[in-house]
Amino acid sequence: EVELVESGGGLVQAGESLRLSCKASGFSFDDYAIGWFRQAPEKEREGVSCITSDESTPYYGDSVKGRFAISTDNAKNTVYLQMDNLKPEDTAVYYCEANLNNGESYWGQGTQVTVSP
Repeated sequence: EVELVESGGGLVQAGESLRLSCKASGFSFDDYAIGWFRQAPEKEREGVSCITSDESTPYYGDSVKGRFAISTDNAKNTVYLQMDNLKPEDTAVYYCEANLNNGESYWGQGTQVTVSP
């Protein structure tokens, strides 16, 4: 069974940092695309960052370029999202999604990030 579990969210002040984790299980961690998305209240879900197992250049949304960094620890089947210089507009529920080579996709349950002014 494929499972994605996000963690690392919390309440921080503007300018501070958080590191989100997405622990994956139930699929081979050598052929994947895993992305981070976020959704703020009354807003559409937004793509934040994405990384693939072929080590191509990661994707970052324009609003997070230069502040967020995505990385993987294949030994731990975990994808991280390092978020620096957080802003109140980064407040949202953050989700990770895995797209597998069989065409299936899976979502985690989300982790809340709240940034106070």
